[in-house]
Amino acid sequence: MSRASRHVPRHSALARSASLGWLVAVAAAWIAASGGCSKGAEPPPADAPDADADAGPAGWAPGKILAPIAEGPRGLRNLRGNIHAHSVHSHDACDGQPRDDAGALNTVCLDDFRKALCTSRHDFVMLTDHPTLFADTEFPEALLYRAERGDRLITRGGAPVANWAGCEGGRRPVLLLAGTEGGTMPVGLEGHVSPDRAERGRVYGDKTAEAVLAQKAKGAVSLLQHTENWTADQLATLPIDGFEMYNVHANLMRNPDIAIEMIFRLGGGRDDLPHPDLFILPIVREDPRYLDTWGSVLARGVRRVTVMGSDCHRNTFPALLSDGERIDSYRRMMGWFSNHLLIRPAADGSYTDVELKEALRSGRLWGAYEYLGYPVGFDFHALEAGTIREMGDEATLAKGAVELVATMPSLAELDPTVPAPRLTLRLLRAREGGWDTVKDATESMRVKVDAPGAYRVEVRLVPRHLQRYLGRDAEKLANEERVWIYSNPLYVRP
Repeated sequence: MSRASRHVPRHSALARSASLGWLVAVAAAWIAASGGCSKGAEPPPADAPDADADAGPAGWAPGKILAPIAEGPRGLRNLRGNIHAHSVHSHDACDGQPRDDAGALNTVCLDDFRKALCTSRHDFVMLTDHPTLFADTEFPEALLYRAERGDRLITRGGAPVANWAGCEGGRRPVLLLAGTEGGTMPVGLEGHVSPDRAERGRVYGDKTAEAVLAQKAKGAVSLLQHTENWTADQLATLPIDGFEMYNVHANLMRNPDIAIEMIFRLGGGRDDLPHPDLFILPIVREDPRYLDTWGSVLARGVRRVTVMGSDCHRNTFPALLSDGERIDSYRRMMGWFSNHLLIRPAADGSYTDVELKEALRSGRLWGAYEYLGYPVGFDFHALEAGTIREMGDEATLAKGAVELVATMPSLAELDPTVPAPRLTLRLLRAREGGWDTVKDATESMRVKVDAPGAYRVEVRLVPRHLQRYLGRDAEKLANEERVWIYSNPLYVRP
């Protein structure tokens, strides 16, 4: 065991829950018994081609990564990416071995991460490495900068603040931002909060308003991780920008019995499991702790952005699935779902970390569970006396009712030979302890509201189009409604 892995702080993903630790131990035992610096800040232009290395049969299928759909509504650009990701600069990543005893990085794990950046076709990834190693890692290494891979740094005031991570085969580079998950989860740090490493660790491990403001002073968007561990009072009163609407590890901890049953089936050589990239489907469940707390916070009149957290570490499920890839590979976890940021690019279509963080702070974000399929055309905005208000904005009732407009998306490249999924669009209003449904529809909606509050929409999906990929329980799983898209809210004021 390496020096880096001997100490497991309380914020470790594997130390958060005895149930998850037991699950990992059971999985490992069963599987073993049965049988593995340039300055260039400019991104590619908006219309730059993206090599289709995943070309294959027409139509989307599990595991097929489609090219990004960059065009957003009203001149906005839709950027798809991952928030809350752990690299070799987290002590508990890479099966607890991110570095060896000599301090050398785990290059196999780093290569897995770098490859996933490109094959997932994300536009951005916001790193959240734990302070144990992150506080000791200087910029630009904290940005995983590798000149030999074609990376290009974004600099500000002569210092590196973000990294265009290069991809092979003509793929677009991915914008990497640094961050940490300790006491809180600041993303998009433009440098460390202090030149003193001990002071960094203290600030990154702290949960106070003082620490949040120190991180914001270094350019960070201040988020809180693992919403289940925070009260509505904390989320409403700390000077943060937002928190998580969903987290994979929290989901696993809440439903360990399903994961254990599937792993035993895998270890027993069963061939009736879902497609490898749908392994997560039976496990994903909405978490009332997240949704109810989210509603309570917004019902108190505060504005908070919410994000989907993959919390990928490559440290939980080393077992190989039928495609020869481990269950929790970076590629697989990064592809399960995405955060969609609606940015305002420059006139030439370019953008940097600045535009990403402005959109994140403003709440112009929706999350999609893309293991179910890729959404096209989703939109949610408000009309206030003819003026458009985007997600995250405020509208006022001073001039009469506000009209909320939600567009039902379609699935990209849906195979016309399979049953179509059933889609439902739902408009909700925040209340203390949860959400009230304002309207359900099977098509796009325009709803005039005359009551103040925080309103969001979600798209729900019955995945009949996936039935042939779902193994033994296909009929049951293909007919269970599940969430596909969560929007961020619009705020209607008196």
